Amino acid sequence: MDCFVYILRCAGDNYYCGWTNDVPARLTAHKNGKGAKFTRSHKVEDIVYLEACEDKSAALRREIEIKRLTHAQKIELCRLHANRTAALLVEQNVLG
Repeated sequence: MDCFVYILRCAGDNYYCGWTNDVPARLTAHKNGKGAKFTRSHKVEDIVYLEACEDKSAALRREIEIKRLTHAQKIELCRLHANRTAALLVEQNVLG
C-alpha cells in the first residue's frame, strides 16, 4: 500500500501536516471542509509537500517528525523538495 505524508499551506501562512493513502481524495476532503478540524477552520490554499512512505507505520512516524519542525523548517523542507513534490503530485493525478 502506498502511503504519503503531505503538508498543506493554509490561510494565514499556517501549515498542516498529515498522511494518506489516497492523495487526491484527501486533498479534496480538506478543501471541502471534511478533512481535519484544523483545515476546517483554516482554508487550504495548496499542497506544498508530498513524500512517499513505505507503509502506514512509516508515514505516521514521518508525520510526527515533520510536526515537530519549526515553521521555518517546514517552509525550508517544502522549498528543498519542491521538484520531487511536483513530480509526485503529477504521478498521483493531483496535478496535470
